[in-house]
Amino acid sequence: MEWTLAIAAATLLGVAAMSRLLTGTPVTPAMVFTVVGLIFGPLVLGDIDPSTASSTVRSLAEATLALVLFSDAARIDLGKLRQERALPVRLLGIGLPLTIVAGVVAAGVIFPDLSVTEALVLAIVLAPTDAALGQTVVTNVRVPDRIREALNVEGGLNDGICVPLLLIVLAAAEAESHTTGGHAFKIVVEEIGYGLLAGVGVGALVAAVIVYAGGRKLIAPSWLQTVTVAGAFLAYGVAAALGGSGFIGAFVAGMTFGHLVRRDTEPLTVFTEDFGQLLDGLTFIMFGAVLLGPVLQDLHWSAVLYGLLSLTIVRMIPVGLALIGTHARWPTVAFLGWFGPRGLASIVFAVIVVEDSHLPQVGTILSATYVTIGLSVLLHGLTASSLADRYARWFRSHPKDERPAMEAKPTEIGRVRGPATVAVVGDSALTAPDGQPGWVDPPAAVGPSG
Repeated sequence: MEWTLAIAAATLLGVAAMSRLLTGTPVTPAMVFTVVGLIFGPLVLGDIDPSTASSTVRSLAEATLALVLFSDAARIDLGKLRQERALPVRLLGIGLPLTIVAGVVAAGVIFPDLSVTEALVLAIVLAPTDAALGQTVVTNVRVPDRIREALNVEGGLNDGICVPLLLIVLAAAEAESHTTGGHAFKIVVEEIGYGLLAGVGVGALVAAVIVYAGGRKLIAPSWLQTVTVAGAFLAYGVAAALGGSGFIGAFVAGMTFGHLVRRDTEPLTVFTEDFGQLLDGLTFIMFGAVLLGPVLQDLHWSAVLYGLLSLTIVRMIPVGLALIGTHARWPTVAFLGWFGPRGLASIVFAVIVVEDSHLPQVGTILSATYVTIGLSVLLHGLTASSLADRYARWFRSHPKDERPAMEAKPTEIGRVRGPATVAVVGDSALTAPDGQPGWVDPPAAVGPSG
């Protein structure tokens, strides 16, 4: 472990130094981080020992997800989300449950030794999407706003929705094996109840600090960004100390904070997202070294097959069913269906499963999960830029007055996922002058033709 910190820091430095050049290419930061982890893990050089780094992976992943959940939830305007229900609400309310069902069916066919409960655990672990792994898609301003925002909102909210589902299923599994049903029910109620309680309380506290202390100029400008980071960790810590779910606490705290502060929360969560991006990179390094590397040493075809199905049929058919009635064209259905990458949330959920459950087939669940995430990092990274450009060309091939109505309709939900400080126009990358994502000055960026 003496070289672990140096390896991680050197990788972060290298990716940062080349980050502009990587933008819009098939090589994503997540791919670099994962490959570095594989190289320095037991699969190749063995400089990172999985037996001593597993606790580090959990700490990194949990801290990262807590920040992501808080900042994602803080950015959501529920009123606008209810108005723009054609895509995000369909993907979350119809597509997500159907994806879980399809995942259970696929697991039952490929892994006949799994019980129904274990198949359900696997399906839930791999249900959340991670828009950060397809960042090129959600920052390409030539892709219709409505489509980018649908993927953005879906990736920002589905992990928070899946947390209580996973807790309920794990508690049910415990009831089947080691505990009584009443005790399992009590665990679920405490996990969710204390998580909600801590989230509401801490979210209100953070909002009060911003509104009252900030309004009276009591907060130094250099400390303003620290407030939301502290709020995310405080919500997680209080919920966990009470016996609840820290992730539910962080998610609810972000929602409460965003609702009570009654202002654009994006400037308040810039550092939260940047810090989360740093931890996300470290998590993928450790994922490659500690989780994926050992699985690849004893890889079975069934895990690869399930991973491929999870990224394609299990995801794409439910998305297609969810879009029935929206008049979406088939390129849009295929585009939304394919870009459902699996990443951070699935890593955290897998770590929870291995440490907090006693499922007989947990090894099979973990192998399928890690292989699926690895395939997603590779395949979604390789295809994000090219398919986003291809889809944008298809959309813009129609004259403005003949463009597909559903795809062309503007959206006002607002960005949810990822510190996307770069907008991609064609083959060029443009950074907002104030550091805010998605800004493009049409005359300067696009030219006189617009």
